[in-house]
Amino acid sequence: MMIYFNWGDFMKILFLGTGAADFPADKSDVIGFRRTSSALIDNKILIDPGPWVLDAIEEYGVDITKIKYVLNTHRHSDHYCQETVDFLATKGAKLIETRDKDVLSLDGYTVEAYKANHTIETCHFIIKNAETCLFYGLDGAWLQYEEIRAIWKNKPDLAVFDATVGFIEKDWRVFEHNNLNMVIEMKKSIDEDIKKYVISHMAYTLHTDHDTLSKEMAKHGIVTAYDGMEIEF
Repeated sequence: MMIYFNWGDFMKILFLGTGAADFPADKSDVIGFRRTSSALIDNKILIDPGPWVLDAIEEYGVDITKIKYVLNTHRHSDHYCQETVDFLATKGAKLIETRDKDVLSLDGYTVEAYKANHTIETCHFIIKNAETCLFYGLDGAWLQYEEIRAIWKNKPDLAVFDATVGFIEKDWRVFEHNNLNMVIEMKKSIDEDIKKYVISHMAYTLHTDHDTLSKEMAKHGIVTAYDGMEIEF
């Protein structure tokens, strides 16, 4: 299924995975299975080469030879797998290392990296082409001020927010991940600066089923991503 939010020179994002690290590997035993979070931009830039990326690439019919660059938010094992990186390298994809405040030029795309609020060194990304801008922010809790400044400046057409913790309150993970009330509050504060909001990185043990979650978040103008969802924006 493809969802269109098209304003001129669009980008396309394909969600190869939308889950957190607690999803069991045997998807046959899981209702509402999600792979660990990963996304593909215009079939050229892969964000997070996790352990289930190659499975998703096969299932969704991605032409792996068109992937040119691999970005990694951080080295937690659900977001980075050396075997995945090595295999993609045999197909011509190059891992691009990033640190806070890096600005990269990749074949017509500008990638800006910003430090995230997470337990290990983690980057969120602003990715731009000539007319379109994406903010991609998994894992992390409240956005850092430099990220907000970048959002004010670039006014992303689409933003992907971490939503690990669900609506659960008094959970220690909110110091490194968002719960949904945090996402809703941040959206209220920057609502005029981002055109479309999407959530990803949902934890298996902290969320309800996708349909219930999707209907609840739609009340707040937020799209709930699922594995295989493709958006042009």
